[in-house]
Amino acid sequence: MSIIETEAALHEAHRDNHTHRDVNGGWLRPAVFGAMDGLVSNLALMTGVAGGAVSQQAIVITGLAGLAAGAFSMAAGEYTSVASQRELVQAELDVERRELRKHPVDEMEELAALYVARGVEPRLAREVAMQLSRDPEQALEIHAREELGIDPDDLPSPAVAAVSSFGSFALGALVPVLPYLLGATALWPAVLCALIGLFACGALVARVTARGWWFSGLRQLALGGAAAALTYGVGSLVGAAI
Repeated sequence: MSIIETEAALHEAHRDNHTHRDVNGGWLRPAVFGAMDGLVSNLALMTGVAGGAVSQQAIVITGLAGLAAGAFSMAAGEYTSVASQRELVQAELDVERRELRKHPVDEMEELAALYVARGVEPRLAREVAMQLSRDPEQALEIHAREELGIDPDDLPSPAVAAVSSFGSFALGALVPVLPYLLGATALWPAVLCALIGLFACGALVARVTARGWWFSGLRQLALGGAAAALTYGVGSLVGAAI
């Protein structure tokens, strides 16, 4: 009785502790990186213009224009990229579907060979492949996973990618503009807000990496600050030369 209880306890402990982080990042990774892109690009754009000693109004207009242009550009790029990827996957699935219809035996043998290559005994691999190939849709899904490395039922949506990219970029790009919209008359509040936002984004990225949140936050803070300083310097040189 004690042995059974011990094994049950060990099984329960293994089940509770045997968990992994989402290595793909899920929704967090694209959302945070979209916001980070908006923060860095709009902060750099605004500081570059500010370096040219222009008016406060010009800086605000530049920030809002950068927000709109960047968000639409990100959305269009994501939509085109994901739509093209989806169309390519669908085309490959159609090829596999035709092969399964025209050469079912060859495709079954191909699946069995894949399992044998992974260490399954040949006879057992053939039996498994035969059972899995009885349902054409299941066979297509298995072949797509094994040969193409994709899940036909979990293809990305171009519309969702575009909307999420637009929203996350716009949210990040709004941060350096917001102090001006709330009445700030100097550049430093916008820079401060943007740097805080960069640190927060970097810290959030640490959720899908093995790095500490402080390291990830400081790294992004340094990179964003360097971009802002560089563009401010360029703006100052150009402004002095004009």
